Amino acid sequence: MDVIYLFYEAASVRIPFLDYDRNLFNMLTAYGGGFWDNARQEFFFRRDVDAKSLRKAFPFVPCVKVEENAPSVRRLRIFGFLERPWKTLPVKSMPNAPVVLPASGSQPFDFPVLFSLPEKLSENWRSKLETELRSRKYSLRTQKAYIYYNRLICRTLQKPPEELRPEDVTEFLATMEKSKDYSAASMNLAISAIKFFFRNVLKNDDISEQHRPRHDERLPMVLSKEEIKKVLGLEKNPKHRLLLMLVYSSGLRVSEVVALKKEHIDLSRKVIFIRLGKGRKDRSTLLSDKAAEYIEEYYDFYGIEKWLFPGQPATRHLTIRSAQHIFDKAVRRAGIEKKITIHGLRHTFATHLLESGTDIRYIQTLLGHVSIRTTERYTHVAKRNVLSIKSPLDTIL
Repeated sequence: MDVIYLFYEAASVRIPFLDYDRNLFNMLTAYGGGFWDNARQEFFFRRDVDAKSLRKAFPFVPCVKVEENAPSVRRLRIFGFLERPWKTLPVKSMPNAPVVLPASGSQPFDFPVLFSLPEKLSENWRSKLETELRSRKYSLRTQKAYIYYNRLICRTLQKPPEELRPEDVTEFLATMEKSKDYSAASMNLAISAIKFFFRNVLKNDDISEQHRPRHDERLPMVLSKEEIKKVLGLEKNPKHRLLLMLVYSSGLRVSEVVALKKEHIDLSRKVIFIRLGKGRKDRSTLLSDKAAEYIEEYYDFYGIEKWLFPGQPATRHLTIRSAQHIFDKAVRRAGIEKKITIHGLRHTFATHLLESGTDIRYIQTLLGHVSIRTTERYTHVAKRNVLSIKSPLDTIL
């Protein structure tokens, strides 16, 4: 699980499993004093259990403590996010809707906090959905998303899946849009998840005509070469510097760079192999000469055997959230005020190649885009012919 929720209620503390995690289950069992409710897929502890003490059972997972002080207000205590201290926030109750909390500073948390409404997607339905997803070899990430959104619609509308109708799906999507916590892409993912459940589990095609929200036509945010040089130059941690260097120099997705193994790097041919990237597709991309030199030193310094970027524990790779945090710190250190995520380094890679005259179809191959239309959006941000035109104002003054 990426986040653990501790719901402090009148007589107990609930820890719902949004997706089953055997390691977390074992840690909670080892902590002692609690019991597992298989029907609800939740762990229960006595109300007097101390949250800070309980946290020691899972030191590497961010936690959210939810306390009920009054019928209309919940107080949330947040800890474990990138080593931040406890933070208490009052949150107004929003019936039947998820809430996203602001973090310290301007960066928002990227997870929804579900109010403790009764679960309506039974374990039987959840198991059938997971079986259908696994039988089609869907990625673990997609499995989690599809289960999450089907749980969310049932929980939000307080209906079991067999009672859902097309108008319920429309109402649910309207709730998602009204809360402003979900992008058009997230809403489209929710539709895909619900359609999959209806068609393959319920054997019902009633919502096949559900209209999808339009995507925002946003251009990717990129950094200049001078900004990239500054970000890399000020990063003193060798592990962090190599991670940022590879995302930019090879155009990797953050999920791809954190999952790199030593065997994926071909130093002699200057190639990086991406195993089961987006769409469960393998591909290869270029490894820059500078990055190759740095990797050889990195191997010797850290004694790398398996994961290129080991996490905590070392048997696992670095998490996506940790990689994003590394980038955020590097950008702040460089004094860059652009609102950009680590994925922006991949956008910057494509844009800089296009500006240097690289054929767009080669860029498409390196990025692993199925459609050339996805790659063509970089033509709108590349500083080439159009942006080199002088404004008429500059010819007058």
